[in-house]
Amino acid sequence: MRIAGIATVLPEHVYSQQDITEALRQYWGERLERPGLLEKLHARVGVAQRHLAFPFERYRQFKTWGETNNAWFEVGEELGTRAIDAALARAGLARNEIDALYIVSITGVASPSLDARLINRMNLRRDLKRTPVFGLGCVGGAVGLTRAADYVLAYPDQVAVLLSVELCSLTMLKDDLSTVNLIATGLFADGAVAAVVAGSKRPCAGPEILSQRSVFYPGTEEIMGWDISERGFAVVLSKKLPALIKCHLGADVDSFLAGNGLTRRDIGSWLIHPGGPKVLQAVEDALGLHRCELRRSWENLKWTGNLSSGSVLAVLGEAMNNHRPAAGTIGLIAAMGPGFCSELILIRW
Repeated sequence: MRIAGIATVLPEHVYSQQDITEALRQYWGERLERPGLLEKLHARVGVAQRHLAFPFERYRQFKTWGETNNAWFEVGEELGTRAIDAALARAGLARNEIDALYIVSITGVASPSLDARLINRMNLRRDLKRTPVFGLGCVGGAVGLTRAADYVLAYPDQVAVLLSVELCSLTMLKDDLSTVNLIATGLFADGAVAAVVAGSKRPCAGPEILSQRSVFYPGTEEIMGWDISERGFAVVLSKKLPALIKCHLGADVDSFLAGNGLTRRDIGSWLIHPGGPKVLQAVEDALGLHRCELRRSWENLKWTGNLSSGSVLAVLGEAMNNHRPAAGTIGLIAAMGPGFCSELILIRW
């Protein structure tokens, strides 16, 4: 089974980090007791620019969570359609060749879900198997990739498509001036990423998925996620996260690799979710890596921001489309998210 194509599509409204910081400072005005803190936090998250679902003035018009959730579908359908079409084009496949569709997101929810809307919008097959997944956060892209791989492992003559749509700007609570929310307004961004996974009986190129492993850390629900209420989505982001990564990730990766007859020295391509500077630094420490080995993750964070479930897929896409390693190189895809948990995927280029 192979990852036959992948594509990232970002909204047209692109702003520098400085522009976003200034817009928020003006919006909050005197309610922001420490304007310098906002600027300091935004300067430290390693983001230079982000693409947002709407221009600044549109966000002022949203009054309720219901309005922002409806706006999520307004943009999500358009970005999702473009991302799927672009990924299919890279794989040399057509819409009617999709057998299963997996959609991951943590920023918008409704029933009928986005997959049903895309079947109508894109005139996809009526017998398409669809699986919407909500709540996985930053680990969602890697988990979705493993579920798509599981599907084509069972049906090797078929094709599964994974789509991540995250519009993090629509989840911002306008009255939340907590440090955690200030960090989130500087870190998270908007976009869609689609990946095509083809079974072994389909004649497709692309990196081969060799193995995968899920790791759950009991009793860590407070590390990351959402506090969902009538107010909307309040971000949960614990200071304990880097320490948790340093404590567990190295041993988990080593165990996973050993089960496949490998060590860290055998990995020539590291594709890590760019959760933020502290997350990436913790990963480097845990795995004994140099910054240059996570260059794609750092660059993605700088120029795109954190796309939640889509970021690890965007890093993979950048490697596939613009910086493909030599044939035979072994790569490791890794992401972490609410639970708290890790998802590890071994590939061969």
